[in-house]
Amino acid sequence: MILAAATNENLAHTSNVLIYSSMAVYLLAFFANMAEWIFGSRSKVGRTAAALTTNAEAGAAASAVKIQVKQKNGGTAVLERPQVVTRAAAGARDVPDGPGASGGDEQGDLYGRIAISLTILAFLIEFSGVLTRALSVQRAPWGNMYEFNLTFSTVAVGVYLALLALKKNVRWLGLPLVTTVLLDLGLAVTVLYTASDQLVPALHSYWLYIHVSTAIFCGAVFYVGAVGTILYLFKDSYENKLANGGTPGRFATSVLERLPASQSLDKFAYRVNAAVFPLWTFTIIAGSIWAGDAWGRYWGWDPKETWSFITWVAYAAYLHARATAGWKGRKAAYLALIAFGCWIFNYYGVNIFVTGKHSYAGV
Repeated sequence: MILAAATNENLAHTSNVLIYSSMAVYLLAFFANMAEWIFGSRSKVGRTAAALTTNAEAGAAASAVKIQVKQKNGGTAVLERPQVVTRAAAGARDVPDGPGASGGDEQGDLYGRIAISLTILAFLIEFSGVLTRALSVQRAPWGNMYEFNLTFSTVAVGVYLALLALKKNVRWLGLPLVTTVLLDLGLAVTVLYTASDQLVPALHSYWLYIHVSTAIFCGAVFYVGAVGTILYLFKDSYENKLANGGTPGRFATSVLERLPASQSLDKFAYRVNAAVFPLWTFTIIAGSIWAGDAWGRYWGWDPKETWSFITWVAYAAYLHARATAGWKGRKAAYLALIAFGCWIFNYYGVNIFVTGKHSYAGV
């Protein structure tokens, strides 16, 4: 028999103060990220347009040379319409990555470094809030949706900072990440807040540490991949418009020129999703084993189990699509977003609107 420990109200209160404090610092990081984009130099953008213009001129020149040779060698001149180089015809076009949010400007880069420093500080404060929440009841800090949201946002920021530590060019992720974290924490402290308390009996298991922690980590990485996918779609549309001779708006040019090339964003999203997919598979298997211990059956098509499996199938379809020549690029990206949408619904939709054995939302 497991005896529930009493709740330490002082630590629980400290946790709440730390979470609100982290939100304040995240807000400062948001403004710093905005300053990096706004005050970064605009004189260094335009690489994509320049590259696509060069490729189009080279393609037109090649077509013109081909016509001249045909006229010289043939008895009868055959005029052909010069081919316009489009994205589909060019295939893997060599488009350079954008200079980044700061645009290579020293002032913009300074704001970017300040944003990263504030994000690190906010991460440490939020992590301390999650830790004191766990210590207040001496258990894992993910027994309800409020705690899950706190831990999820902490891990998502941790993934971002880890990529930066590995010298990955992901500073473009800072602004959407911090914005999402603020929204996530705002939802947690208002709608989803649950007082620090003990777990329901069914959750008293070491599998709580294994199964739920891996689910949180997978969700955080899937989120990073989803942001990369969304930005890829915007950048791909921008490159297509330039390749077809269009003129994007000034705002789109200022923002999208600073992002990595669409192919770089596409590869980034694919790699992070592919890397975490085996761990998501393990998450489902671990949950099945836990279900066998808790409820005497490994699988019962409970709503949470069903949507976890649907999410697994969606990501499997995405990874398979990437290996199929006809489903690379935008089609595969749409699948990736559908898969992440399944993950989001599996957490929010199933926990709030559907009744099942996993109804531990606490709201």
